[in-house]
Amino acid sequence: MNVPNKLSLLRMALVPLLVTIYIFPYANFDIEVIQYQVQGVSISLPSFICFLIFVVASFTDFLDGYIARKHNMITSFGKFIDPIADKLLVNSCFLLLAFAGEIPFILVLIMICRDSIVDAIRMMASTKGIVMAAQMSGKIKTVVQMLAIMVAFLNNVPFASSGIPVDIILVYVACIVSCISGVSYFIQAKAVIMESM
Repeated sequence: MNVPNKLSLLRMALVPLLVTIYIFPYANFDIEVIQYQVQGVSISLPSFICFLIFVVASFTDFLDGYIARKHNMITSFGKFIDPIADKLLVNSCFLLLAFAGEIPFILVLIMICRDSIVDAIRMMASTKGIVMAAQMSGKIKTVVQMLAIMVAFLNNVPFASSGIPVDIILVYVACIVSCISGVSYFIQAKAVIMESM
């Protein structure tokens, strides 16, 4: 197994670790959770650790693609596992933050539904021998999603002192870009989707 694929698997392995740290019932084990006060808001130690894990995992997303392209190490397994690792990481974090009340759940639901629809479109296109490459709008969506998650884990720091909910704004932007990207994929595969109607 080459290095890019190992990095994708590492990204997947970090997801259950991050989830466990975030939802662990510390109070049930009489563990006092340390709280940091920054810019007038509170950031718990578990949230900060999850932020660090997410940063590392997000960096592996950039790194595995860079190494695979630079050293011609692109494989079928890599094409399969990389997007799965990305969606597991991002969607798991979005769900954690939504259930914790940090971000609007409906936006998370829309983005997860969009991912399911795009996956179905790609699968349908592949049965016709059509390969749908990742689009720029999809890449922008991923970057905005990752930024939104990072800021949300930090309770809107470093923007908390401004009073502007940048974390929520980024989630809205990510949702809008996600929908635009989904429509773009649909238009690209419209002929394949509509041919059997």
